[in-house]
Parts: sequence; structure tokens; C-alpha cells
Amino acid sequence: MNLKKLLEGLDYSVLQGNDSVEINNIQYDSRKIQKGDVFFCIKGFNVDGHKFISSVLKKGASAIVCEDDVVGYEADTTIIKVKDGRKALALCSANFYGRPAEKMRIIGITGTNGKTTSAFMIKSILEEAGYKVGLIGTIANYIGNEKLHSERTTPESLELHELFKKMVDNGVEYCVMEVSSHSLSLNRVYGVEFCQGMFTNLTQDHLDFHKTFDNYYKAKLELFKNSVNSIVNIDDSYGKQVIEDANNNKISYGIKEDADVKAEHISMHPRGVEFKILYKGNCENVELQIPGNYNVYNALGSAAVCLNEGVDIQKVIRGLNGVQVPGRCEIVTKKYNLAFDVIVDYAHTPDGLQNILETAREFTKRRLISVFGCGGDRDKAKRPIMGKIGSELSDIAIITSDNPRTEEPNKIIEDVISGIIKDNYIVITDRREGIKKAMEIAKKGDVIVVAGKGHEDYQVLKNGTIHFDEREVIAEIVKELF
Repeated sequence: MNLKKLLEGLDYSVLQGNDSVEINNIQYDSRKIQKGDVFFCIKGFNVDGHKFISSVLKKGASAIVCEDDVVGYEADTTIIKVKDGRKALALCSANFYGRPAEKMRIIGITGTNGKTTSAFMIKSILEEAGYKVGLIGTIANYIGNEKLHSERTTPESLELHELFKKMVDNGVEYCVMEVSSHSLSLNRVYGVEFCQGMFTNLTQDHLDFHKTFDNYYKAKLELFKNSVNSIVNIDDSYGKQVIEDANNNKISYGIKEDADVKAEHISMHPRGVEFKILYKGNCENVELQIPGNYNVYNALGSAAVCLNEGVDIQKVIRGLNGVQVPGRCEIVTKKYNLAFDVIVDYAHTPDGLQNILETAREFTKRRLISVFGCGGDRDKAKRPIMGKIGSELSDIAIITSDNPRTEEPNKIIEDVISGIIKDNYIVITDRREGIKKAMEIAKKGDVIVVAGKGHEDYQVLKNGTIHFDEREVIAEIVKELF
């Protein structure tokens, strides 16, 4: 591709060389550079791409796109200067892959909790309506039924547009994607227009990155500046703020407030939840296969998105009733003849932990036992908060390791238990042993909630990543104990 064509729509200046050179590929990782590639110098938190210019030129890079005034390179080297490297990477990635985002309808979901479940719900509804759907998110990426590995919730812009291109080439009509606050702050979705932007909620998370709650909120708000419609949880205090701050068409959903899409007559049971959905005079019964009041919110938001896309309400209901989400309030002991249930859930924030424990409490006949920890190298402020929540809402709390990463597991656990007031907790650092202990002490009518990892099939330790699938672990413990 000609560099000038790649740079279309971008405000730039040519520091040296010319912008008519031919390029083979785009790279922002210097290790991946091959002859004829263009290298984007991205300023990261730990590494500045400008430091690798000499290295990529030796590898045969055709051009450099940078933010700084760089000098001292051979006169025929093409160096392009832009104001913002990440925005430039996003726009050029779109150009390189033929602007695939413009050939699909893209739905974005943001919020602290509920993004993954909502994405699966919307995908299920749209497929019920006959569309081919792509999904980008935490658990995995999907092109129709084809499952692809996911490195992060929202890919970097280069990989994102490559994925968009694959979707378009495979006939995808709708792309449903989780849009993280990190991706919005780092301009990974810059230039992408969303037909629907959905807001779930906002509670404490990622303050290690955003520093303040106001910054966290402003990052989330960026999605709605680039969405034709805003689908907003009006029961959430920050949802009310989105309604005020967003300048597009707004549709509200909720349970308590007077919302455009509302739920009434909610009935919870161990294997799901039933409720009535109200929309424009229609009143229909929904029978979700996953329990939890928060999943009623996810269902309402997902329904609102699809109804606003013109999907028939009966297809919306069928799509919701049939949805299953890995690692989200997943009862993994259904196939075993045990006297108690074990639930695996991804809850790794204070609000998420509170939601799953309050949900489990509603159908727990005897004791509620929780197994949880906190991840290392992440927001430390939430650790004592989660310790207090887990202890207060459980009869017995087993504090264990999550993904400690580079931190010492016991130091993380100390932070967690610093918030605990009740004397109802046990510390077992090894996560497998923590789960086993919970199953050893469980009696008839008890419910065990193993929170924090959900769909993940690995554990990140200081010395590397190991395979750790809690479904497999629980199956092994069942064989050992029963």
C-alpha cells in the first residue's frame, strides 16, 4: 500500500523523505518489523517506541510515524510526524484493512460489570433474529460460531481492525464488543462509530490506571460520544450522569426508575430468574437460565439494544431465554450428585463480589461459603473492601490466591483481610486447596461461590502462567472426596 493512502484522513507533516513510499504492513511492536513495514512509535507506560527507531530501520522499515521531532537518520528515511501516535495508529489501521468497521453495525458495551454477559446476550438475540454476529470480549472473540483466542478485553487498534476485516470477509453483519475503559483512554477504538453504546454500571475498579473515579467515568463516557444511540442503566447513579452528558439519542433501562425498558415481577430461583419485561406497552415473560438481579439488568440492556435495532420482541425473548455465559454465575456441580452446589463466577471487583454473593444468598438453604482473593499488580484499594464484603455476606469466607502476578500472594491476602471485621474466615493461600477445603466442609443445602476467575483456565504467578481451570479442579476434587 502507498503510505499516502495509508495516511488518508490524518493530519500529519513529513519531517524527511516523502509520503509516497510503498509499505507492506503496519507494526507498533519493533520485534515484529520486517522489510517494507511502517513503524508507529507509541509512547507506552514503560516503553517509548521512539527508542527503537534505529533498530527498526536496520530491519528494513520503509517509514516511521512518530510524535517527536526525531533527527539524525539517513536523509532518504521517511519520517512522518503526528500529534497523537495512538490515534494515528487507529486511523491508519482502519485504512490498511479497508475500513471494515464501516461495513458492519457495531455495538459497544462499557461499564465495570456486566459487559461480558451483556455481549453474549446481545449475540444470542441477534442470532435468533437471523443475523451473523461477531463478538469481541474478555472470554474470547467469535466470528459466528468460530471461537478465537482473546488477549485482552478490547484489542489494540491494529489487531482490532484486522479482526473487523476477518468478520466482514466471513459475512458478519453485527459486531458486539466489550469496550474497556483502558481501550477508550488509549484510543484503541478511536474513529469507530457505534450504532449502539450500552452503559451497564460504574463501581470501583482500575483506579491503579485511571487514578481517580472522575477519570474512570470520563473514559467510559467516550464511548457515548462515538455512538448514535446510548442505552443506559438509569438505576445506576453514573447512568443518570451519562443521560445528562451524552448528546445522542438515549434509551433507559432499569428496575426501580421509570425506564423505557423495565422489569417487573422478578422471581429468583437457584437455576435462573423469571421476570416481566415492559416496553412500549408490551409485557412479556422472560425466563433466564442464569440467576441474579444484576443479570436482569444485563438482560434489560441487551433487550433495549436489540429492540432499538428493530428486532421483534418475541425473538428478543427467545434469545435471552437460551443464553449461556461461561464463568458467569455458572453452577458447575449440576452433573454431580452432591448435597451442595458450587458456583464459579468471574466477580473480581467489590460490586461484582457483592452481586454474586447476594444472588447466591437468595437460594442458599443453609450456609453460604465463599472462596476468593484479589489479583496482583492491580488496584490495591479494592482489596480490603472485597475482604469486608466477602466476609459480611458469607457464613464462611476462604481467602486465597487469585492471579498474584509479580506480587507475593500472602501480601495480597494481608491486604484483603485488613478489611475483615468478622471472625468467620480461613486463609489458604493455594487456590486449589482453598476450593478443596470449601468442598470438604460443605454440608447438605450449602452453596459454595468460587469468585474471581470464572471462565479463565489459567493462573498468573510470579514465575509464569500455569493451567488452572476451576471446572477441572472441582471435578478432580469431587473424585477425591466423594
